[in-house]
Amino acid sequence: MILVTGATGFVGKAVVQRLLADDESKRVVVAVRRDGRQWPEQVLPRVTGDLEPATDWSLALKDVSAVVHLAARVHVMHDTAADPLTAFRSVNVEGTLNLARQVAAAGIKRFLFISSVKVNGESTPPGRAFAESDAPNPQDAYGQSKYEAEHGLRQLAADTGMEVVIIRPPLVYGPGIKANFAALMRAVQRGWPLPLGAVHNQRSLVALDNLVDFIVTCITHHQAANQTFLVSDGQDLSTTELVRGMARAAGVPARLLPIPVWVLQAGAGLLGKGDAVQRLCGNLQVDSSKARHLLDWTPPISVDEGLRRAVAGS
Repeated sequence: MILVTGATGFVGKAVVQRLLADDESKRVVVAVRRDGRQWPEQVLPRVTGDLEPATDWSLALKDVSAVVHLAARVHVMHDTAADPLTAFRSVNVEGTLNLARQVAAAGIKRFLFISSVKVNGESTPPGRAFAESDAPNPQDAYGQSKYEAEHGLRQLAADTGMEVVIIRPPLVYGPGIKANFAALMRAVQRGWPLPLGAVHNQRSLVALDNLVDFIVTCITHHQAANQTFLVSDGQDLSTTELVRGMARAAGVPARLLPIPVWVLQAGAGLLGKGDAVQRLCGNLQVDSSKARHLLDWTPPISVDEGLRRAVAGS
């Protein structure tokens, strides 16, 4: 049986659905905070409470052969915690390592940790993609907590023999996505003119179905053991191309105004929205060739299909 933490989240729900679809006789264990949610018959919900430094995972780990760890204190744009780094560390570092130590003690062979490209950094120079071998450069509390968790997991793997697989996705999109990506999709679907017609950046994304396929591949692939992977669709897009792809998927015209990026940056600076423009106009590319070559993995769906599914499920 496979244990999935964070099974009610955007990625977690899709992982559970995929595991069940691959083999209807397979049982999937999900760690939940409390009873009450209805799950498919093959799913075994086990109440663990929150991801905390002292959580007892013994019930959830019974008869489990591998763990997919998605639960986390997630990145938020405007964190209200008095000390964000301490809050992130408590959950993403101490909570994760507490779980992992119990996984190792239970003799479970493999632990998959879904980290983030934010461990690498927030942006890349034009034509230069992040690679797994790059020195980590987290720029915020969330990225720092994921980096510290990775470091602790590698040490635990060395000490115990448990196999750890670390996956660092960039922005994940798909049915049910929320936040800024969803807001941009709504604007495109409603035909709003957008000042994004002259943005020539390059950004790596990963469709939900592609990420889930890679996660499932890593559960059993022997070459994935104790490896770190950057994963993407393999087709980087400018923001202009992304908007056009959303419009095609929605069957509407793309209403793009060719406003120079420097004008957007100047206006955003005056409004205190410089970070938002950086996310729209900056570069962030990942090199996913290690995932493809070492595991012989190919993304099962294209960017166009990923955007079609995201729009259909919005």
